Amino acid sequence: MAYMPFLTLLLPVRATSLSADTALNLLAIAAFAGAISASIANIAFGWASDRSGVRRPWILAGLVLSSSLLLCIPFARDAWTLIAIIVLWQCGLNMMLAPLAAWAGDTIPDEQKGLLGGLLAVAPALGALSGALITLPGFQWWKYQEISVVLFVICMVGPLLIFGRPQAMPQLIRERLADAEMPEKPHASRRAMARMWTARLLVQIAEASLFAFLLLWFRSLDPGFGQNDTATIFSIVLGLAVFCALAAGRWSDRAGRPITPLVWGAAIAALGLLVMAIAPSLPIAIAGYVAFGLASSIFLALHSSQTLRVLPRPQTRGRDLGIFNLTNTLPSLIMPWLTLALVPAYGFDALFLLLAGLAAISAFMLMTMSRQFREIHDAI
Repeated sequence: MAYMPFLTLLLPVRATSLSADTALNLLAIAAFAGAISASIANIAFGWASDRSGVRRPWILAGLVLSSSLLLCIPFARDAWTLIAIIVLWQCGLNMMLAPLAAWAGDTIPDEQKGLLGGLLAVAPALGALSGALITLPGFQWWKYQEISVVLFVICMVGPLLIFGRPQAMPQLIRERLADAEMPEKPHASRRAMARMWTARLLVQIAEASLFAFLLLWFRSLDPGFGQNDTATIFSIVLGLAVFCALAAGRWSDRAGRPITPLVWGAAIAALGLLVMAIAPSLPIAIAGYVAFGLASSIFLALHSSQTLRVLPRPQTRGRDLGIFNLTNTLPSLIMPWLTLALVPAYGFDALFLLLAGLAAISAFMLMTMSRQFREIHDAI
């Protein structure tokens, strides 16, 4: 809710109001600068909350700063002022988000990480819903829609800061292993962390590519396919993903197999992309995308929570989660070049085959680390 309605709906309107002719360039620069700012800020503030030993004050400061800067957006009178505010807003937003994610790692036991991942699947759906709400006539009685976004965020984060009293979990915040006693285990954990990071990056590249170019691909198959049709498919996939991710997360907790849903998610995503690449008709193409969209949404939600299991040191949890956050920002820098290199010359089929290969590699990496992961987790 903090960024989805603003970046997808409100920012393009503000950019167009400043200069309709240069709005596209302005949005591209804002996206690039914002991604870099978010990447650095997430690592920095995650590390700062690690060093300070407290999370709540950083979350509160980030909430106040990001909300204040968002309310300044309508008053930007030129493009560079708007870009500067967005860069600072990304810093404030990640000052809130980085300690918040680390706080979950401090307070949610490993046997509930799957449920946490399932609940995280609700976030994209609520983000999309909030975007729909602020465009309704009832939410436009004030001049600046950014106020609605700020109120949504305060309503979601404020109760946690005021009333949240999570049970202490000492086993989640103390040093798990002494390097001098078992030096091979921390190194194995770091290898597992590297595999988890790479696997998520590969799936995120595929997800970002589809998010950006799905409508163009559908229209290449059927010129009459409209924006509303694409939005309907998005909504269906996001809605179904919530229930599927919750079910998969609960199963992984009960079965004690946290990596298995990730392996299946990446594998089915690869299969969906393969179907999209060879689809002879629009209905089959849509079916392939639904398979990919569901599988990748479940993968990304559960991956976010299960990552907390493989971080090598609880004392650097916030910083390490910031490094994992790069998998969310780097694809936006990689994806345009992949698309420009393949689609004009070879069509969307070649792009989907490449993305299917990336997802398949992700599944293989996670499948081959499952036993190693169990050994590491049992030892720590």
